[in-house]
Formats: sequence, C-alpha cells, structure tokens
Amino acid sequence: MDALFAAAAFTAPGPGPLYLHLSRRISERIAAGGLAPGSSLPPEREMAALTGLSRVTVRKAVQALVQSGQLVQRRGSGTFVAPKVERLEQALSLLTSFSEDMARRGKAARSVWLARGVHAPAPEEMMVLGLTAQDHVARLERVRLADEVPLAIERAALSSAILPDPMVVGASLYATLAERGLRPVRAVQRISATNLTSRDAGLLEVAVGAAGLRIERVSYLPSGRVVEFTRSIYRGDAYDFAAELQIAAEPQGKRT
Repeated sequence: MDALFAAAAFTAPGPGPLYLHLSRRISERIAAGGLAPGSSLPPEREMAALTGLSRVTVRKAVQALVQSGQLVQRRGSGTFVAPKVERLEQALSLLTSFSEDMARRGKAARSVWLARGVHAPAPEEMMVLGLTAQDHVARLERVRLADEVPLAIERAALSSAILPDPMVVGASLYATLAERGLRPVRAVQRISATNLTSRDAGLLEVAVGAAGLRIERVSYLPSGRVVEFTRSIYRGDAYDFAAELQIAAEPQGKRT
C-alpha cells in the first residue's frame, strides 16, 4: 500500500493534473488485483501525508473514482474498493419475490430495514390500492442485498387490512402474505430509467447520478383486488430485465 502512495511517484508525474495521476494509480492497482473488492483506503489525511499532495488533490482523486464506480464511501467507515457486481437477468414473465429470486440463483438475500409502519394513505396510494381517506396503509422501505451487495431499494405500500402489522414481515413480504392466504398471483410492472439521487445512491453504494431502473409494481389477488403497490429502485449496473416476445396470431380471414 505504501508503494502506491509513495511521494517519489508524484515529484515528476508527467503531464496532467496531479489528482488524475493519483486516481490512475489507484485504478490501475484495482485492475491488477492489488486492491481487492472491499479493501479500505487510508484516510485522506494519511494519503496526503504519504503522497505529499494536498488534501484537496487527494479528495478530487478519490471522488473521481467514486463517480466511476470503482470506489465507494460509507459515512463513518471510510473509502473502500467497490464490490464486483454480477449482472443478473430477471425474467419479466415470473412473479417472484426478491428472496425467492436470489435463492434460486444460490445467493444469500438480506434486507436492511429503513422504515416500516402504518400511516394515513397518500393520494397515489389511495388511488392504486382503492383506499379512502379514513383507511390506513402499511409502508415498508428496505435495501435488498445479495451476497452483501446492495442491489435494490424497495418501498412497498399495502392496505392495513391486508397487512395490519408491518413488523411481522421477515425476509420475504410474499412469504408473510402467503401465510395469510393473500399472496398475489399476477402483477403489472412499469419500468423506466432514472438517475439515482444522493440518498438512493448512498444506500446502493454507487455514484450520485448513476443509472438506475425505477420499477412500479401493482400486484393482484385471484379476486382482482390490489394487494401491493411497490416502487423500487434497482442498480442499473446489476440488472437486465428480459421478456420473451411472440408474433401476434393473425385474425382468421385475414390471411392471403
């Protein structure tokens, strides 16, 4: 590690700003495997002392690598080499929970709860879930991780008649609903592109403004009643959504 930040490397670094020279050295060390995913970098003060560069220069070099997704910063913990993210293909024809999907892939799923409780419904929740102003909605917000890599932020809303106590939800919301005989059997999803806000980027450990996928899911019971309204943010560098398409059958009598 000391050789990476040796002051001699920055006395005559060649053309270009010093911060780019430092960021290139760190990037090359990551690419060569000298800095493994999850490895921590020294604090800015220490890197500045080792390299002989100013803290402003060191900060610019680190931020450039954070923006490119090679480093992640965790408040109160430090700066780390970003984990390698395996791209996952998700079939749009299957209605599965995140836990089920990861288990099928042999990955360990985990949630970090951000908030859950019962509240008065927002106008959009009233419209989608078919609620009145006198009803209540159970909201659940959590980060979903696979093999300790954060992949998605889920924000689910359900009528409190469907889920009176959101605190009973464990690893899988769908498993909890199945125990109550209320597991959805079909859903409509809308997928759109988005750039991650500062908060969402921090939760997913990617750069602010990084590409993401916004997915709205409305799920239904066999009776046709809406059971779930979920708005999720997925990492754009981790997910591919695939759908099988077929040519529509020609109406009878139209063939020539």
